[in-house]
Amino acid sequence: MGLKCGIVGLPNVGKSTLFNALSSAKAEAANFPFCTIEPNVGVVTVPDRRLQVLEELVSPQRVLPTVIEFVDIAGLVKGASKGEGLGNKFLANIREVDAIIHVIRCFEDDNIVHVAGSVDPLFDKEVIDTELQLKDLESIEKKIQKNEKIAKSGDAKAKKILSTLLTFKEGLLAGKNARAIEVEEEDLEAVYDLHLLTIKPVLYVANVSEQEINSGNSHVDKLSEVAKSEGADVVVLCAALEAQIAEFEEEEEKQMFLAEYGLEESGLNRLIGAAYKLLNLITYFTAGVQEVRAWTIKKGWKAPAAAGVIHSDFEKGFIKAEVIKLSDYEQHKTEAACRENGKIAIEGKEYVVKDGDIMHFRFNV
Repeated sequence: MGLKCGIVGLPNVGKSTLFNALSSAKAEAANFPFCTIEPNVGVVTVPDRRLQVLEELVSPQRVLPTVIEFVDIAGLVKGASKGEGLGNKFLANIREVDAIIHVIRCFEDDNIVHVAGSVDPLFDKEVIDTELQLKDLESIEKKIQKNEKIAKSGDAKAKKILSTLLTFKEGLLAGKNARAIEVEEEDLEAVYDLHLLTIKPVLYVANVSEQEINSGNSHVDKLSEVAKSEGADVVVLCAALEAQIAEFEEEEEKQMFLAEYGLEESGLNRLIGAAYKLLNLITYFTAGVQEVRAWTIKKGWKAPAAAGVIHSDFEKGFIKAEVIKLSDYEQHKTEAACRENGKIAIEGKEYVVKDGDIMHFRFNV
């Protein structure tokens, strides 16, 4: 299953620098480098050391990691909801993403002008929030108009939909994002077709200077406090530094550069991992001499649904799944040795797949 994240932010916050760093970053598994689909769209691998472990154990012909698609969403300025900037193009792009990566400037630099005249991460956040909320409000009001007449006729379903729509309208008018408006899970169906912008999960990126990459600053503290109140995470990185890291072709050189800044891994890796986690996704693996591959599924999925990610026939004709834990594979070195030592579990249709499971499916169609 694909994962698409939209990178948003006001002008001069480091959004394009971050996207360009992603664009030039070399994927950890060399046979799936970042690629550009369109000028503002690219695909990059999800870093996962477990793939390297399996590659060493199995020696496959190829290794295929799981991937994330990033979209550099341009045109988001004050008034975007009314067509300012790239207006409608921006809105079309952001409606298609699964999650929003909101880049916020948290560094001081007199040479880079801030659109508001001074660095204020909370102001930046509010501008973006307001533009998205206004567009969501427009979508909600259009649907309210359509449902009011039907509800007045006594249609019970229309009344329930209208009630939910009015709840969202009230919340948006109060300055809330749709994801913060409390409604019953079943009532979300009323707004599902609207693809509300502020209902999408969000991850904040605090873009700091090289000097503050480890220490942070007061801007980061303010942003982190607000993000925490929303139940959102903040990834602190320096986009300019990430652009330099992305230029290294050799992993050893990259690690030496990171060590100079006291970093264990790049900010891009942390961003990719956080984005993957944001949507409650996990990874399972298939491993054979032809291919070792990572597969993305939602946490909580059962074995047949997980098998369906490979091919729909696997789900339709699911019989059982053979499951090996990575720790057992590392200990016994081969699948045959795992089998001999009773380390392959036979699981049925009710088995909930765990992150890191190595799976082989039996099916019949």
